[in-house]
Amino acid sequence: MAQYGVEVIWSRDNQDFLDNRYSRKHILRFDGGIDVAGSSSPHVVPLPYSEAAAVDPEESFIAALSSCHMLWFLAIAAKRGFVVDYYYDAAVGIMAKNADGKLAMTAVTLKPDALFSKEKRPSHQELDQMHHEAHEECFIANSVKTDVRVEPVYHTF
Repeated sequence: MAQYGVEVIWSRDNQDFLDNRYSRKHILRFDGGIDVAGSSSPHVVPLPYSEAAAVDPEESFIAALSSCHMLWFLAIAAKRGFVVDYYYDAAVGIMAKNADGKLAMTAVTLKPDALFSKEKRPSHQELDQMHHEAHEECFIANSVKTDVRVEPVYHTF
């Protein structure tokens, strides 16, 4: 078992709080020492009370799924002897009402695009198998109810 820690730090900074007109900007401090600006999404809390340039929880959720999938994919590709030169994912999450009528991240679609060295490249079937295995192994995908879809990009050279 492993334990992970993140600090979330917010301060009122003399803003009126009870009128609900306070900044949602905060700091996400990760155990490696990196600080990332966090905020509510401007889709949820309007500007200027949200910070558009900061990472919101919805984006963090999508990024965690995408990053986990990528890390597993890279490990699987290396194990099978494929050299990945570049990996890009333009992941998208959909916020909608779930079966209980509550707002939730109901679907996340990963669109991984991997480029391989020319010596050995996977077939479409091998690429599908690696993405399927990465999805099955991803700790984050295994932890959520959200429908996580993987739509890999295929290259023909």
